[in-house]
Amino acid sequence: MRQRIISLVLGACLIVLFAGVFNLQIIHGKAFKVLSDKNSIRLAPQIGARGTFVDRFGLVIVDNALSYDVLVVPQKREKLAVVLEKVSTVLGISEENVVSKYRARFQVSSLPVLIAKDVSVRKAMALEEMNFDLGQKIVVQPYPLRNYPYGSLAAHVVGYLNKIDYWRLNKLEDYGYQTKDIVGYTGLEERYDYYVRQKEGGLSMEVDHHGRFVRVLGYEPPKNGRQLQLTIDLKIQRIVETILHDRRGCVILMNPFTGEIVAMASYPTFDPATFIRKGDSSAVTSLFTDPNSPLLNRAISSSYPPASVFKLVVAAAGIEQGKITPETAYDCSGSMMVGNKRFGCWAVHGHENLIQALTHSCDIFFYRTGLLLRAQTIHDYAIRFGFGRITGIDIPNETGGFVPDPAWKKRVRKQIWYDGDTANFSIGQGDLLVTPLQITRLVSVFANRGYLVSPHLLKAVDGKDVSGMFKKPVRVAIKQSTIEYIREGLQSVVSVDDGTGNVLKGLPVSIGGKTGTAQVPHGLSHGWFAGFFPFNNPRYAMCVFLENGGGGHAAAQLTREIVQEMIRQNAL
Repeated sequence: MRQRIISLVLGACLIVLFAGVFNLQIIHGKAFKVLSDKNSIRLAPQIGARGTFVDRFGLVIVDNALSYDVLVVPQKREKLAVVLEKVSTVLGISEENVVSKYRARFQVSSLPVLIAKDVSVRKAMALEEMNFDLGQKIVVQPYPLRNYPYGSLAAHVVGYLNKIDYWRLNKLEDYGYQTKDIVGYTGLEERYDYYVRQKEGGLSMEVDHHGRFVRVLGYEPPKNGRQLQLTIDLKIQRIVETILHDRRGCVILMNPFTGEIVAMASYPTFDPATFIRKGDSSAVTSLFTDPNSPLLNRAISSSYPPASVFKLVVAAAGIEQGKITPETAYDCSGSMMVGNKRFGCWAVHGHENLIQALTHSCDIFFYRTGLLLRAQTIHDYAIRFGFGRITGIDIPNETGGFVPDPAWKKRVRKQIWYDGDTANFSIGQGDLLVTPLQITRLVSVFANRGYLVSPHLLKAVDGKDVSGMFKKPVRVAIKQSTIEYIREGLQSVVSVDDGTGNVLKGLPVSIGGKTGTAQVPHGLSHGWFAGFFPFNNPRYAMCVFLENGGGGHAAAQLTREIVQEMIRQNAL
């Protein structure tokens, strides 16, 4: 009986064992074979090059420099010794050093071992030539690094690269981004990361069950990012940055008809290469902690009181609303009472009409015009000219500024709007805040005779024009006669001997524009000049802003220096 039970148990075990073998070999054999094949394949990744940036004429602004890495495929000891000896000879380092690096960096027998980084092109080519004789045991892997031929030039336009952070990874993970990816931060690098981002390729190798290299199975080349052609003129950008240097502020030149940004400079600036240099963490930290904020693009990311440049909006509103005419004139005695407070003008101008008030930047004229219009009307015309909202330029971190009105003051500050607030509002002071790019767009309306353009920096992708992706210019609801009259005032600012922009008089190219001196609580006043040239056939709208720069005259003087240099270098 006991023998029979043992026989039955052994028989049952044999049946179970047979069933298991049958299941593994017959039923799931194909599936396990696929898994086995997959387990015998190793991938050696190879990175592509990020897309380059060129200016409107095809000149390189940012590209890539190839850095070559040398790797050795693990193999039998005798063959490995030969390979390492050859590598050491070409690299010009001792064989002991190469062996030491191989042993220190060896991980598993299926992965190539990094021997050297940043190898020269000549040495990389020599290793490739001997690689065939060695049975493809050396991997020379190009590693493209971002290259900035002009250092900090156009840094705020281009942006910089860094490792992806948690916020970006969380947002972009579904699009194939991974933890250690390098992505764009600020500027065009961030805005068009999906265009310039490269696609990884690599070498596919077969290994045995011990993970040892057997043979190369295939190679998928990496794909480079796409080339972006910008609206920037490299020559003008260099002129602007050279002259702006050491003055805190920004300069913008824009095509007043298309919105193409020809130059955009902000100072202090930074070198984007700082973020890709190894072991330079202290330099990166200093950029973020610097009280002068070199990473801040003052052209779009910070807002300021526009001062007298805003008088263009008040002038247009006054004429359109019938509160003033070309013949309207007021006496400027240097100050006037608004309520129980005296509001001053920067000079005594006497009898002034609108053209003269624009020419001399007479505050009294605009106090009176603003009080006739009232605050809400000024607010509404400011919105009409594009203030209080972003322009939509194709780089991130743009601010929309702020346009106050009585309802806002009552709702937020729990205060009544007084006539004194309107007087301040009328000359671009008080709570009004704008960006230099918004001012550039404002003056473009008078350059192109009535259209609000959409500023942008991208011109083409891989040679294909993309201007159609940006909004077309929008007609501003003001009469042509109003525009022409204000244009006459803008021309007079420069051409009349006692105009506030007379420092620009006498240049070979005629300029129209408006100066502004914005009073601030601390430090010197901000300086503004906004204008366009040549006056009768404008090619450029321009804004010069100097943060605590001492006033509109300093901004106009800087404008003169830039225009003179553009003429000297045949950049007009």
